[in-house]
Amino acid sequence: MSDSIIRLEEIRKSYFMGSQAIPVLKGISLDIFRNEYVALMGPSGSGKSTLMNILGCLDSPTGGRYILNGKDVSKMPDDDLAEVRNTEIGFVFQQFNLLPRLSAAENVALPLIYAGVGKKERMERALEALHKVGLADRSHHKSNELSGGQIQRVAIARALVNNPALLLADEPTGNLDSKTSVEVMEIFGKIRDAGNTVVLVTHEEDIAAYAHRVVRLRDGLVESDRSRTMAMSH
Repeated sequence: MSDSIIRLEEIRKSYFMGSQAIPVLKGISLDIFRNEYVALMGPSGSGKSTLMNILGCLDSPTGGRYILNGKDVSKMPDDDLAEVRNTEIGFVFQQFNLLPRLSAAENVALPLIYAGVGKKERMERALEALHKVGLADRSHHKSNELSGGQIQRVAIARALVNNPALLLADEPTGNLDSKTSVEVMEIFGKIRDAGNTVVLVTHEEDIAAYAHRVVRLRDGLVESDRSRTMAMSH
């Protein structure tokens, strides 16, 4: 077994309209290794969102194999997939998806409720995750008392609270101004430096420039896959 956390072998995905199959992914093979920082790019319709959903175990491929952290998840039933999602993957979306009535710490602790973690440990782990994103001092604030960048950092802390093997971020700076985007991207860099694997979907070149490797999709196939020998300094 190699040190890849993600191994895709000839992943295909088609959607059906009536009896007609519309192929979206047409055979994608890709290895992403532990502690890599990868950006997925591609024009609208290239298949990057579909691929992200498969990587995140939100959807299953029509064909091919997906090995995540040593487990073949491509044929798993939904209940098992949900378990993998909750334990192996942290998600950060463009919409922050925070619950407005809860404090930052309570929002971060939410995934731990589903995991059956007791209240005291939930709060300790939530505070630790907020500390990682530089928001320990805002743990009692509700989301309407936080700026957009702070809210996205709370969302990142929530994604980290389960200590996932993989952090998936879908257009995480899509709703932020450029200064705040830089702050958020620097946090992803720190998370990766701390030993996490980060996969980012973006259509913005300057955001992709933070990643160490850029995989470009076009028409459901990998068009190019380039690593930077040295991460760009900002």
